[in-house]
Amino acid sequence: MNVRKNAILMVAMVLTASPAIAGHDRVPPVRDPVVLRECGSCHMAFQPDFLPARSWERIMDGLADHFGEDASLPADVKGAIRAYLAANAGGAAGWRARGEATPERITGTPAFMREHRFPERVWRDPKVLTKSNCPACHSAAEKGLYDDD
Repeated sequence: MNVRKNAILMVAMVLTASPAIAGHDRVPPVRDPVVLRECGSCHMAFQPDFLPARSWERIMDGLADHFGEDASLPADVKGAIRAYLAANAGGAAGWRARGEATPERITGTPAFMREHRFPERVWRDPKVLTKSNCPACHSAAEKGLYDDD
């Protein structure tokens, strides 16, 4: 196989190996029981791949005012969640955030906004109510499947 063909194959493998890079509708699901229990008790436990590690760090540092709620946790639980999020976060730039951005909301990332250009009435639908209610439209969101349901 020639060098050019090898290079093309390698690029294709990299682009399809990760949904973060390829832009596919799948992300690795959350499997950590602590994250599922603690985060999932108030909202869907969002897949760490949606934000870069620096965003998850900022979110974990602000749990006393977590989007208007006190989501404070014991230090050991907070540390376990922080470690899981950091280890599984989106790549260096995050797959949904570009450059040095540190988004605090998945719904504020360029990719989310590009994929969710809906009239305001969609967000007010009683089945949806908030942009962060992924399962309202993506029935398998908790499994990391975000195909257009």
